[in-house]
Amino acid sequence: MFDKVLIANRGEIAVRINRACQELGISTVAIHSEADADSMHVRIADESVCIGPNPVNKSYLNTHSIIAACEITGAQAVHPGYGFLSENASFSKMLEDHKLIFIGPNHSHISAMGDKIQAKKIMNEFGVPTVPGSDKAIESEKDAINISKDIGYPVLIKASAGGGGRGMKVVNDEKELKQSLPIIKQEALSFFGNDSVYIEKFIDSPRHIEVQVICDSHGNFLHLHERDCSVQRRNQKVLEEALAPGIEDEKKDELFQICISAMEKMQYLGLGTLEFLYENGEFYFMEMNTRLQVEHPITEMLTRIDLVREQICVAHGEKIFTNQDNIKPLGHSIECRINAENSSDFKPSVGTIGLFHPPAGNGIRLDTFIYSGYKVPHYYDNLLAKLIATGRTRNHAIKRALRSLNEMVIDGIDTNIDLHKKILSSEEFRKGSVSINWLENNISSL
Repeated sequence: MFDKVLIANRGEIAVRINRACQELGISTVAIHSEADADSMHVRIADESVCIGPNPVNKSYLNTHSIIAACEITGAQAVHPGYGFLSENASFSKMLEDHKLIFIGPNHSHISAMGDKIQAKKIMNEFGVPTVPGSDKAIESEKDAINISKDIGYPVLIKASAGGGGRGMKVVNDEKELKQSLPIIKQEALSFFGNDSVYIEKFIDSPRHIEVQVICDSHGNFLHLHERDCSVQRRNQKVLEEALAPGIEDEKKDELFQICISAMEKMQYLGLGTLEFLYENGEFYFMEMNTRLQVEHPITEMLTRIDLVREQICVAHGEKIFTNQDNIKPLGHSIECRINAENSSDFKPSVGTIGLFHPPAGNGIRLDTFIYSGYKVPHYYDNLLAKLIATGRTRNHAIKRALRSLNEMVIDGIDTNIDLHKKILSSEEFRKGSVSINWLENNISSL
């Protein structure tokens, strides 16, 4: 096993990775910006290195400083968490060139799946159902018009290097297409450094279903069942649950086998998540995330498998400790993303946390990095914590989540705890099977 791992991230995920490493007997190195000097991940790691000032491009995205930190501390491997450099193929290759291990998939797989056009083409060849649309980048306005006519309006313009809900636009007719195409290309260039876009059929009211996979170098390709991530606002996930309610087991099993077959054909290594739209009994592949997901804890709670531990072990060349027959989810789990933002207008909130009281009790897990007196900076993502409630049934998990939200106290800043209470108390949500449009369409009436 590795002697020392550098954690190239911050916040709750850096704390989460640190715990998995230390339970494996691995020493940890926390990197941090000047703003994060007092962050929890820095306090609990065995060593820490300040790698730059507050802006992410000068700290958490500074690849040369991260590699230098590895050399200074003697770290043998880097865990990127999610976000930042977790799906950066160039960074993965750079580590390889420096004889360091990237705890994640091969850089060629990161590159292939990072380009949404190429990923869709590959998955289509492997028999994975995809959304009808262009099979290459849109080269001109004429191409965009012809493809849109072929598949029929409304269509969705998407950045090929996109993610996180950015670089996307639904258009309903040719006039709107002509207006929107240059705007989305510019947005794609600004956010992702690549103005390549493609067009696909817009599916009006789907659910967002994703399949977790883990693969090792010993010929094991396993799935850990599915998650439902349909509660979203502006294409950003707000609440996730596992398993997905209201979908027949036979339909799920068919999807799992398709996903595993694709992973075998790719010879994929490590953790990955295949994301699908689901509508009228059909699944359509959207993208594959070649990293640890924010919502991984709900899968962990149902399967009793430590995904981060397994991810580290696989990167070290070890065999996954279990097999498919032993992965049997038990109960239901819900994750609420607790953000530093107002529940009404979603304005980000910064400041010093006063009283902090975390919830506890049976079936409750809280992944966080905050504490009383912690100063929430304005430079980074506003995720403060993830509340995970697990119960015997979906209704049981909902009740536990509500009880825990009522116990939770975060004074000094605004949070979206009240929004989660409203979601979980909603009759429509309790029935299950809400679409990705549900929260956006009903947020004012919750």
